[in-house]
Amino acid sequence: MGADRGGRGRRTPARVMAYATGGVLLLAGCASMPDSGDLRGVESTPRQETQVRVFAVPPGEDAQPSEIVQGFLEALTSDDPHYKTARQYLTGEAAKTWRPETSTTVLTDGPGAEPEGAGGREDTGEITYMLTGTKVATVDAQQSYAPATGAYARTVHLKKGEKSGQWRIDALPQGVVMGESDFQRNYMSVNKYYFASNTTVAVADTQPTAVADPVYVRRRVDPMTQMVRSVLSGPTRWLGPVVRSSFPTGTALTKDAGALTPDDRNKLTIPLNDKAARVGTNRCEEMAAQLLFTLHSLSPAVDGVELRAGGAELCSLTRQGADAVALRSAVRSPDFLYFVDAKDRLVRIPAGDSDTKPDPAPGALGEGDTALRSVAVSRDEHTAAGVSLDGKSLYVGSMVSGGSLGEPVLRSHGPTEKDRLTTPSWDAHDGLWVADRDPDDPRLLLLEEGKGDPLEVRTPHLDGRIQAVRVAADGVRIALVVEKGGKKTLLIGLIEREGKPGEQSAVRVVELRSATPELEEITAMSWAGDSRLVVVGREHGGVEQMRYVQVDGSTPDIPAPAALTGVKEVTAAEDDQLPLVAYSVDGIVRLPSGAQWQKVTEGTAPVYPG
Repeated sequence: MGADRGGRGRRTPARVMAYATGGVLLLAGCASMPDSGDLRGVESTPRQETQVRVFAVPPGEDAQPSEIVQGFLEALTSDDPHYKTARQYLTGEAAKTWRPETSTTVLTDGPGAEPEGAGGREDTGEITYMLTGTKVATVDAQQSYAPATGAYARTVHLKKGEKSGQWRIDALPQGVVMGESDFQRNYMSVNKYYFASNTTVAVADTQPTAVADPVYVRRRVDPMTQMVRSVLSGPTRWLGPVVRSSFPTGTALTKDAGALTPDDRNKLTIPLNDKAARVGTNRCEEMAAQLLFTLHSLSPAVDGVELRAGGAELCSLTRQGADAVALRSAVRSPDFLYFVDAKDRLVRIPAGDSDTKPDPAPGALGEGDTALRSVAVSRDEHTAAGVSLDGKSLYVGSMVSGGSLGEPVLRSHGPTEKDRLTTPSWDAHDGLWVADRDPDDPRLLLLEEGKGDPLEVRTPHLDGRIQAVRVAADGVRIALVVEKGGKKTLLIGLIEREGKPGEQSAVRVVELRSATPELEEITAMSWAGDSRLVVVGREHGGVEQMRYVQVDGSTPDIPAPAALTGVKEVTAAEDDQLPLVAYSVDGIVRLPSGAQWQKVTEGTAPVYPG
């Protein structure tokens, strides 16, 4: 539970007073202390001030019920690691039973607090306050974020101690609640990593594929140790069915582990309990790779980890070594950007290069005479797929000069162009995905290795017709634009496979959830990182906008792309050093880091490999 200072939901003004005594900052309510400069009290903390620290103080002597409720809500927005100060606003019994870690409810503004008339009066020694607001999201005990809507209404009950004469909260909901701006200041999204377990492909594929699992942790409460514990505890419920962890069940930090900090060589030593004591070197290195992928975005930087158990070293791994242990999409950088030129052929330019003159892509799709509407290139850039100009036929060809194209691997019988094949998408194991939008037979299809008979992918609980398909580089998650009742929404689902190696798998997409609940007209989308997408769409009654979204529906703490009008398609690489590329009214344009959109050339349907 917490509050947005200065939010519309605040019914009584926060009292913010600071006293500097012997270098200790004591605050009534909450205030902020920058890491440098003068001490100052604040009523609201701008989101970008990431170095601001907020501290809370215990309740004052003879504080009135409204001050107890106010102080408690304010204390929950502080950086107190175990909410010790917040517990001082509770009775002894309530402090023992309250579990703040069970959930965080995020409201548009801080919770409003009003006394309930029937809940008692101050002169009776008991009083009830109603906390109200509008829900934005929840974060569960696994630190997993989910968008939420509707009204929030919970009660807290206060009682006046018979002996002490002091008001304290003796009944309250589990978890915490705070306004959106306080949540953005207090929490940050971090990807933890596991390995894909949903594939039955060839044995030659020895490296496991890393899959990002975003969670929210408290920004200034030892995030490094929080993230190590989170990795050890296992994947979130949503992702769990399609990933595995290399840590043995029950693995945890030793009881005396304390806060984890890298040494002067940026190496982090992680003491594990005896559950991990007997793992072999290969498995231990997978465990270390999970942690290195997870910790790479935190500060201070971690360049290596050493895992220990039972007083002995299990293994040691560097960041470079982790890339040899497992595949991670963000470290792959494509060689080329591909698109369709004015002659409806597949062309390419070097990815990230200033060169704007395209060359025909090698192979029949670039050198032949088949007119194309959209294309997709495999992640190793050895094979290309293209949909014919009328949307009826899907072709697949090798990217080797002089190669022949052959017959289409798939045909649609949709009555119009918009009722036929979508732009295809390649997964991590050369599977080619495409949706047939034929209203009489809408299907999601998969061609293993881009050939053979198309496999119809089951989509239980899908409500609507698929208009666009993009598979994540990890091959575990899929993004779908689904149309129903004139609205196009972005859904993220999990890819489940059943079958033995060498046999055709039964494939289905499950656990679909919205990544953009506030947008009702998605125009274009692309994966733009391990757990991030770039989306073009508009809100109800709003104008078209381009934004980044996380797979969990949250908004990443990075600037939105510069505005661009008339966007019809957009593509991004998992490597965030490469520019966004779009097809708009100006043709093919790109957005280099820190710059504005720049015209590249004429053409349509731009794609990075994938």
